Amino acid sequence: MSRLAQRFATLRRAGRRALVPYVTAGDPEPAATVGLMHDMVAAGADILELGVPFSDPMADGPVIQRASERALAHGVSLRGVLSMVRDFRHDDPDTPVVLMGYLNPVEIMGYEAFARAAAEAGVDGVLTVDLPPEEAGPLLAALDGCGIDPIFLLAPTTSDERTRQVAAVARGFVYYVSLKGVTGAGHLDVDAVRERVEHLRTLVDLPVGVGFGIRDAASAAAVGAFADAVVVGSAVVSRIEQHAGDPAAARAAVAELVGELRAALDGLPAAATVRQAADT
Repeated sequence: MSRLAQRFATLRRAGRRALVPYVTAGDPEPAATVGLMHDMVAAGADILELGVPFSDPMADGPVIQRASERALAHGVSLRGVLSMVRDFRHDDPDTPVVLMGYLNPVEIMGYEAFARAAAEAGVDGVLTVDLPPEEAGPLLAALDGCGIDPIFLLAPTTSDERTRQVAAVARGFVYYVSLKGVTGAGHLDVDAVRERVEHLRTLVDLPVGVGFGIRDAASAAAVGAFADAVVVGSAVVSRIEQHAGDPAAARAAVAELVGELRAALDGLPAAATVRQAADT
């Protein structure tokens, strides 16, 4: 059983929702990332989503785009991100880490080499935004051989047929994009998201995480009332950007926000919907 599966099983038994904050690796500076990761866990994060900086992050809004630019200006590469995960694992062998990024850096490294390096570093899941499931075979095989869970996005426009296609190959959890647009954009229609998540549960036998558009404790609680996991990215990265010149202040601001999100989720009634993630 993977770390992701174990974490969701533990949450299910406790009736709790997973809190999944996102940061871009290397932002505001490479030396701050591992500390940020530990701070988020201490503040209540259940799973960490670590963005691999990329020059053309098509699914990301301006806040995360600027974070990628800051990280790339520091020379952060995919291998550098894996080194950060390895350093994080020295003191935290338990918290699942999911890499979120784009296919180009992985293709340059090579699927097999990437999967081996990611597994050795302690990566638990990989979400490759621009890799559709019907073209993912070679990477899926490499990840499967190394015990890493492939995570896929589902959108409001995803058909049932395509959702079933994703369900056949995904592990760990599926990530539902709550709105039509990029990260941090648009107005969150909680009722529409709830309806869609309930429908997804009839098609996907994995935990359903919801992200894109969750900005604060109130929206996290609203989504946590029905989702298995709440993913928060732009709001976290915005705190870093506000203190980009002071990494210590950035870490404190992120820890404060994660603590607020954790308190909001813990204030909800015990969840009956958190599902067992598929074993690897």
